[in-house]
Amino acid sequence: MAIYLTERDVAELLTMDDVLPAVEEAFRLQARGDAVNESRRRVRTAGSVLQVMSGGVANFAEFKGLLGLKSYTVTRFGARFYVSLFSAETGELLAFIEADKLGQMRTGAASGIATKFLARKDARTVGIYGTGWQARAQLEAVLKVRSIETVLAYSRKPENREKFCAEMSGLAGGTSFFPVANPEEAAAADILITITSSREPVLLGEWLKPGAHINAAGGNSILRREIDDQAIIRSSIVTVDSIDQAKIEAGEFVSAVEKGLLIWERVRELKYVVSGDMHGRTSNQDITLFKSLGIAIEDITTAGVLYRKAVEQKKGREL
Repeated sequence: MAIYLTERDVAELLTMDDVLPAVEEAFRLQARGDAVNESRRRVRTAGSVLQVMSGGVANFAEFKGLLGLKSYTVTRFGARFYVSLFSAETGELLAFIEADKLGQMRTGAASGIATKFLARKDARTVGIYGTGWQARAQLEAVLKVRSIETVLAYSRKPENREKFCAEMSGLAGGTSFFPVANPEEAAAADILITITSSREPVLLGEWLKPGAHINAAGGNSILRREIDDQAIIRSSIVTVDSIDQAKIEAGEFVSAVEKGLLIWERVRELKYVVSGDMHGRTSNQDITLFKSLGIAIEDITTAGVLYRKAVEQKKGREL
């Protein structure tokens, strides 16, 4: 019988230690042909948008196969997220999940996996642009895969960056957090995270130091650009979670392609780096870039782990 899981259930059950291996496995399954992903599609009406993404994975954990559908609406009242998880073997609905928290964590985990495979092993500092809801999971995931000593946090409003640093300091013992007033200051870090909704670049390529790794995770609209052309040009390795999705959603890349500064053949999908079919960085001087858009198979494997824990702990409401 299917179960219904609320945001509270998700927050109580799901940890970043659950989500990181689940998302990594999603990429590995995709690389070997055991996962299928369908890009996000949008339906627009006056004042509202319905966004739908779907996919399936085979042989994930104890499941012979999982199918999933993530749908969410955006209106003047905000956004509402839901995941429907199905058994690929029987076709039955396993769970219907309120998925705002789930989405936050899987998005953070994708950046964590990119950092694991692309950032320098000795990276010790993080610069983060944006201090909102999504920023917390981004940072939590990176802290899980690298021994970070210092975080430099930038946002336009001083009170936001100061609050963020105070909150995160309480969650990450041993790491020092500093709000910075100038965006260029944050770019001095080894690992850079952009998690904003900006239409204009917040991180400039001229600021990057050799060996930096970038997770550009905030924008999934062709109208948004968190990094500039120079950041793309200077990157030795350019990766995305989905090239098909990037062609319709990655504003930074589409703009660079139109200007002749980037060709799609240069862009790699992260799945091949995770599987070892393509190399990551080859030098400590390489600048590496991951453009995260968020793909459905990340939601499905995360929902699979969540469903298993919910059944084990008898959480959720039967439908």
